[in-house]
Amino acid sequence: MDFAAFIDDLTQSPEYSGQIEHVHHLPGRPARFQELRHELCSPVRACLQEQGIEHLWSHQAEAIDRILDGEHVVVVSSTASGKTLCYTVPMAQRLSESPTSRTLVVYPTKALAQDQLRKLAGFGAGRTFTAETYDGDTPPSIRRRIKRECHVVLTNPDMLHVGILPYHHTWADFFRNLRLVVLDEVHVYRGVFGSHTANVVRRLRRIARHYGSDPQFVCCSATIANPKGLCDALTGLDFSLVDDDGAPQGKRTFVLWNPPVLEKKTARRRSANLEAADLLIRLMRLSVRTICFTLARVQAELILTYARQRLEGSKLADKILAYRGGYLPSERRAIEQRLFDGDLLAVTSTTALELGVDIGGLDAAILAGYPGSVASTRQQAGRAGRGKQDALAVLIGMHGGIHQYLMRHPEYILENTSERAIIDPFNRFILGGHLLCAAYELAIGEQDRELFGPEMDAILEILAEHRYVTLRGSWYWIDPKTYPAREINIRSAGGPGYDIVLRRAGQEDMLLGTMDDASAFRLVHPGAIYLHAGQTYLVESLDLESRVATVVPTDARYYTVPLIAGDVRIDEEEDARGLPGGATARLGRLQVKSAVLGFMKREQITERELGREDLDLPPSSYETVGAWITLSRADVHAIQSAGHDLMGTIHALEHAIIQLLPLVALCDPHDVAGSSNLGHPDVADPTIFMWDSYPGGVGICETGYERLSELMAATAETIAACPCDDGCPSCVQAPDCGNANQPLSKAGAVLLARRLSGGAPASSDAA
Repeated sequence: MDFAAFIDDLTQSPEYSGQIEHVHHLPGRPARFQELRHELCSPVRACLQEQGIEHLWSHQAEAIDRILDGEHVVVVSSTASGKTLCYTVPMAQRLSESPTSRTLVVYPTKALAQDQLRKLAGFGAGRTFTAETYDGDTPPSIRRRIKRECHVVLTNPDMLHVGILPYHHTWADFFRNLRLVVLDEVHVYRGVFGSHTANVVRRLRRIARHYGSDPQFVCCSATIANPKGLCDALTGLDFSLVDDDGAPQGKRTFVLWNPPVLEKKTARRRSANLEAADLLIRLMRLSVRTICFTLARVQAELILTYARQRLEGSKLADKILAYRGGYLPSERRAIEQRLFDGDLLAVTSTTALELGVDIGGLDAAILAGYPGSVASTRQQAGRAGRGKQDALAVLIGMHGGIHQYLMRHPEYILENTSERAIIDPFNRFILGGHLLCAAYELAIGEQDRELFGPEMDAILEILAEHRYVTLRGSWYWIDPKTYPAREINIRSAGGPGYDIVLRRAGQEDMLLGTMDDASAFRLVHPGAIYLHAGQTYLVESLDLESRVATVVPTDARYYTVPLIAGDVRIDEEEDARGLPGGATARLGRLQVKSAVLGFMKREQITERELGREDLDLPPSSYETVGAWITLSRADVHAIQSAGHDLMGTIHALEHAIIQLLPLVALCDPHDVAGSSNLGHPDVADPTIFMWDSYPGGVGICETGYERLSELMAATAETIAACPCDDGCPSCVQAPDCGNANQPLSKAGAVLLARRLSGGAPASSDAA
C-alpha cells in the first residue's frame, strides 16, 4: 500500500484536526550477503536449499562462523532479519556431527517456543533429530520421553526454574550431553525478570557442570545499547557481538500523532484510545492488516471495545480481537492461529505480541502510547512490514509528560541509540531466593561463589538462621516442608498470582483469567472494572487467603484507576552530590510502605471522572534503592518569593520527574514510585523521593541519579511547554496520585526544575 498517499488522504479528511506532529520516511535497503568460512555438511546444505535459501545475509554468516568457532555469541539485528537461522544452522551442524549432543533453547514465552518449533522442521526436526517444547502445557504422558530421547528442547525461563532444574536427576543424560544453550529475545530480560533469569541461567550452568558439560551460549536480541554487557551479566560469560545487520528492508513511514486539544485551559486532549480506535478502523476498511500495541491490559480491551462499537453491524466487527497476558492459553493460541491464517484484520495487544511470534505479514503498527523505550518502540514498529514489505508505524501521544515531550522531540526516537538494559543478578532479595533453589538442587560449595557473587555466604548465613539451610562443609537444604522454586515468581517481585473467577447465576464458576501478585491490588480490587476479550466485569470480592478475585458481568460504561500512596524511610545513604542552586541529590537504600487507598471511576469514551471510592487493603512493605533531592534554603526562598506554594511545587515536580524517567532509564513509569515532603522524619528540609517499585531495586533510580541534570532539563521544558493553565495529566498531574493531585503548582515546578538543572531561572508566569 502507498502509505504516503494514505497520510495525504488523512490530512484532507473532515475528521482530521492537525494530529500529525511529524512524518518520517525511511528508505528501503537491499540485502548484503556473505559467504561462510566453515563448510556445512550436506544435510544442512540440503535443508537450506529446501527452504530456498541460496545465500546468507552478512550477520547470519558472521554469527554462524563464530558459533562454529566455539565462541559465546550475541546476535543483534532488526525485527524479521532471520536471527533464528543464526543458531539453527550451527545447531543442525553440531547434531549432524554428534547425534548424541543436546541443545536447550529458551524463549521468554511459551507461545514463542511453540511457534519456533514449527520452524525447526525445516532443519530436520522430526527426521534427522527430535525437538519438542517442554513447558506447563506439555502433557505428562510425553515428558519422560522428552527427557530421555529429545535432542532439542524448547522451553522458557519459568519452566527451567520450576520444572527442570529442581528435577535435574531425571534429566541426567540430557545435561551430560548438553552442548548448546540458546537464549532468544534477550532484550526482554531486564529489570526484575532479567535479574531472576540471570540467576536461573547460573543455576543451569551449575547443574550442567555437575554432569560434566560446559555448554556454549548463543543469544539473540533486538537493538539495545548494551547487548554484550547484558549477555555477560545474564550468563556470567564473555560474549562476542555480531550486529552488522545485512537483512533487506522495505520502505518505512513513521508518524507521530498527537490527539487534538479539546480544552485549552486544562490542556485536555481527546482520548488516545479513541484516536487509536479511529485509525485502526480506517486501516481495517482499507484491508490493511494492523496491530495496535497498548501500554496496559485495560487499554487493549478499551480500544477493542471502542472499535467494535463503531463497527457494530459490519462484518469487520468480527475481524478484530484483543491479545494480552491473563487470557487462558487456549484463547491465546486460537488468536495467534487466526492472525497467522489471515482470518483477523486487526488485533489490540499489550507487549505480549511484541516478540517474534509468527503471526503472518502485517502492514501497519499503531503504538497507543510510548512503550517506555526507544528499543521497544522500534521492536513494536518492526512487527509491521516484515522483509521487503512497505510499512506504516504510528505513535500516538498520551497525556503523560514523556508522551508530550516526544511529540516535540521526534529526534529522540528517530536518532537516539537504544537504551541500556539494566539487570542486577546480585540483588539480595532475588539472589536469596535462588540460593534456596540452588541448595535444594545441589549442595552449595566454595566453587559456586564464581556464579553467585561475593555476598553468597552472607546471604546463606541469614537463610541458615531461618532454618532453610545448614553448613556441613557445604551448604545443604534442610527444610522438607517447602519446594523453594514453586514459591518464587521470576516475573515479578511478588508471590503467587491470583485466579480471576467468573460467577454466573445458575452455573458453575469459571476460571476467566489470571493476575500476577504485584498487579492484583491495583487491577482486581473490590469494585474494580475488569475487561476481558471485549466484555466488562465487576470485581465483587478479592479473597487474599485463597488468592481468588470473583467477577460478575456488568454493563458499566466506565473503567477504574487505582489511587496509590507510599511512605518512605531512609535506611542508608550511599552517595551524595550537590546540584545547581544549592540542593543536594542522594542515593541510598530505603524502606517503603505502599498502599492502594482507593480508586477512581472514569467514563469510557469521554474519560470524565465519575467519582472516587476508598479501599481498605493491607499495605506492602519492602526495601529498595532510591534517590532523593533535598532543597536548599536558597531554593525555598526562590519558590516562595515568586509566589508559588512550596508543597505544591515539590509535589508537582515529583510527578513530572517520574513520568519522564523513561527518557534516561529503560523502564515504565509504574516501575518507579515517589513522594514529596516539606518535613520528613529523616530529612528536615523539603525533599522529593523516588524509588524502584521492586524489593531490592533493579538499577532504575541509580540511572536517574546519574543522569539527573539531563532529566531535570527535560522535565522543565516539558512542564513549561504544556499549554494548560494550572497543571494537567500532560505535565504535573499523576492519574494514580493517592492525594488526588492536591496541592500542585505548575509554575513552581518549572522554576525549581530549571534551578536544579542549572538552567535559566523561570519567571513567575513561566507556565
